[in-house]
Amino acid sequence: MSLLTLLGLLSPLSGQKETAPVQWIQLFNGRNLDGWTVKITKHAAGENFGRTFRVENGILTVNYDQYQGFDGQFGHLYYNRPFSAYLIAVEYRFVGEKLKDGPGFADRNSGVMLHSQAAASLGFDQDFPISLEMQFLGGDGQEVRPTSNLCTPGTNVVYRGRLSTEHCFESTSKTYHGSRWVRAEALVLGDSLVRHYVEGEPVLAYEKPQIGGTNVANYDPALKIDGQPLRKGYVALQSESQPIEFRKVELIDLSPAMNNPAQLRRVLERLRRN
Repeated sequence: MSLLTLLGLLSPLSGQKETAPVQWIQLFNGRNLDGWTVKITKHAAGENFGRTFRVENGILTVNYDQYQGFDGQFGHLYYNRPFSAYLIAVEYRFVGEKLKDGPGFADRNSGVMLHSQAAASLGFDQDFPISLEMQFLGGDGQEVRPTSNLCTPGTNVVYRGRLSTEHCFESTSKTYHGSRWVRAEALVLGDSLVRHYVEGEPVLAYEKPQIGGTNVANYDPALKIDGQPLRKGYVALQSESQPIEFRKVELIDLSPAMNNPAQLRRVLERLRRN
């Protein structure tokens, strides 16, 4: 379902009063990591090993200068409040070089996890949370590498009309080389649909996110109920051996608007005009 189709379905109700404009919630406050929890493989939830995640000059950075080696220590920084229906925007740029012993796939690779399980629910040695990853890729100056792709640790989605068990889905975005800032957005409406955008352009669409599949290790089996719809969850920023910076992480909570077509329509129109 395209954004334009959604707008057509969400025509304002006759005689309905306008409500106050929706507001962006700044998940990253530009000063510190208040409101966030770190979980890194081989470490307890809340332990920010090696100060992997830190704020420097108003930028949320992912660093490895205190690592002796990566050693499979995949990390995620979780915002402490779950959401069900939302529009999230992340402005990021890749900097520096990947750790030498980091996995090959991690070169200029990071992402934001959507509808993720909570930080405290991850196993001590769990690598990735059960979630939907809006994957960020940076260009290497030569190859075509679209960004805002989808990867599915412990999840499946309906893609192009059928349930797909593939792990990653490539977007139609252009390649962004160097260390330029890129704005990526995801529109997530419960367990119905998800849309990815880059610099305001639609690049990927899928529906009915649900628990299933593989590509996640050392999780609690009680939490992986295959086929269960993913109706809500947490958002989390990745650390997987590639330095990256985030200057903005903001979100519009659409849950109150899900029963207000006029309000939801205005949010979607804003996204279309971006």
